[in-house]
Amino acid sequence: MPAISDLFSVISLPPLLSHFLLVVALSFTIGLELHSYRRASNQDLGFGTTRTFTLIGMLGYVLYALDSQRLFYGAGFIALIVFLAVYYHSRSDERLYSLISPMLAIATFLLAPILDVFPAWFSILFVVTLLLILSEKLEIRNFSDRFNNAEMVTFSKYLIMTGVVLPLLPDQQVYAPYITVTYYQIWLSLLVVSSLSYLSYLAQSYVFKEKGVLFSGLLGGLYSSTATTIVLARRSRTSEPNHRYANAIILATAMMYLRLLLLTMFLGHSAEAEKLIYPFALLVISSVLITIYISQSHKNGVLEIKKMIIRHPLEFRTAIIFALLFVLFAAITKIVLMHYGHSGLTVMSFIVGLTDIDPFILSLMAGDFQVTSEQIVTAIIIATASNNLMKACYAMVLGRNRYAYMAGSWLIVSALVSFFYALVIL
Repeated sequence: MPAISDLFSVISLPPLLSHFLLVVALSFTIGLELHSYRRASNQDLGFGTTRTFTLIGMLGYVLYALDSQRLFYGAGFIALIVFLAVYYHSRSDERLYSLISPMLAIATFLLAPILDVFPAWFSILFVVTLLLILSEKLEIRNFSDRFNNAEMVTFSKYLIMTGVVLPLLPDQQVYAPYITVTYYQIWLSLLVVSSLSYLSYLAQSYVFKEKGVLFSGLLGGLYSSTATTIVLARRSRTSEPNHRYANAIILATAMMYLRLLLLTMFLGHSAEAEKLIYPFALLVISSVLITIYISQSHKNGVLEIKKMIIRHPLEFRTAIIFALLFVLFAAITKIVLMHYGHSGLTVMSFIVGLTDIDPFILSLMAGDFQVTSEQIVTAIIIATASNNLMKACYAMVLGRNRYAYMAGSWLIVSALVSFFYALVIL
């Protein structure tokens, strides 16, 4: 991948000049943002103006280009570190401990080798990250204040699950009859599902903490559309009736299609993902259109709800249950295909849709079942259709208001469309 200085080749600038101009421009930008940061925070952050950082970047570039061994650049870097250390020590005597200016000075001095060695996207990302760290001070501080210490423990568990446990698991079949999946496939499937759920959990907990019922439906659907439907249906019954509950339930199911499509792609089943794009896209677009129609037809006031409480996706008990269901469905699928063939798989897909469809779908894609791509796609669509029927029952029974009935009716319609597509068109 070309370096960022190659972008100037289209205007026929010499490489030396284009590289120099880039260093000056980026150094100047960093200095501007630091000046703006200092003015907004009204704090004494130490030395450095826009001109100072521009000079630091220019000096770094000149020293970097002087010799191929980079001896002058190394000496200049050491001199800068010593200067910053002496400066910081003098500031600490005045009980001023900010490291923003010294760290930015080091980053600016490093621009010359970064622009020369790394590809264009990394060079741009490096500078943009520096600018965002400065410009988003308030948001970063608010996030730090809201961040629960227990979340770091959870994130550590996630790193262990992905970086330690997964590489150590053997890619060989489980020692049990009728099970054609490997230990590695079981854990990989668990991680893919947990990753999507974890992102949804973090978004609901820290990014969209108080964004209302529609965001709860969207993000909750990425986690579990069934659980989200149950929660929203119950709240629609106990609070003032509002059309946003119907929209949230419908959007939660729309996110289910997106989640399943992402799972299929992440696990390397591109052929199945391509076949699922068209029916899933039709259902998602139709769901969005029906929510727009409901919003236009039923104007209610602003609805404020409490944040949805969802189970943490990285709980050990949740992981164990998912792994057991994964193995169980893999064994049942093998038995059904051996004795009843494709028709048996179709019936099983409908039954499984009334429970938890993720372990079944992932075990179907991971196992060696001698099924075609069309049969896998059919099973996935049928499972989602029966799952929609179950969610329609939840919405109507638990909600018991006209908006819950509207959402449930649309879920039934989407289920019937899915059955027709899977059994007639495919």
